[in-house]
Amino acid sequence: MVDPTGSRRGSQGAGAGHSGREPGVDDRSAGGGVRGVYIALGSNLGDREAILRAALRELAEHGDIRVVRCSALRETEPVGGPPGQGRYLNGVAELETTLGPRQLLERLLAIEDRHGRERSVANGPRTLDLDLLLYGEHVIDEDDLVVPHPRMWQRPFVVEPLREICEPRGFAALRQEPPAQTFSTESRR
Repeated sequence: MVDPTGSRRGSQGAGAGHSGREPGVDDRSAGGGVRGVYIALGSNLGDREAILRAALRELAEHGDIRVVRCSALRETEPVGGPPGQGRYLNGVAELETTLGPRQLLERLLAIEDRHGRERSVANGPRTLDLDLLLYGEHVIDEDDLVVPHPRMWQRPFVVEPLREICEPRGFAALRQEPPAQTFSTESRR
C-alpha cells in the first residue's frame, strides 16, 4: 500500500484528528463546509500514483475543498470492462467542502478531464476515476447523481480504504443506518 500524501499514513493537514462521521452530529463544520464527504480515487493508466497525488492537490486548489485525510492506495484488479486492463491503484479521501454536491461532482469531472479521462468504453481503462461516495448525511437520487454511491458496498476497493479513514463507530453506522437527510441539488446549480 502507498501513502498518497507522503505524510503519516491516513492523515493529511490540519484536522487530521477529526474522527470521521458520527451519527447524529451536524455535518457542517465551524467554517460552514460540509464534513464527511468521501470520494473514491482510482487509476489504471499512466503513472497512477502521480495522477492520484495530482488529483488530491487539484481538489484543494480553489480553497472551497479541504482534503481532511486519505487512505493508503491499494493495487486492485479491474472490475468489469474489457479484458486485458492493467491493475488499478485505488483509495478513498475524506473532504470538507463549501461546494454543493452538484458543484462538487462537476469539479471531480473537470479534474478527470484534465487528466485525459475518456468515457468511450463502459468500465474501461482510465487515467483517473473520481467517484462521489458520500456527501455528509445527505441522500441524493437524481438521474446523474446518486449519493450514497449505489455500488460502493459491493466494491472492496472502496470499502477497505473507507474503513481505514472512517472511525469504526461511524463506519458501522454507515453500514447499518441510512443517511438522515434528503438533499436536492436543483437549487444549487
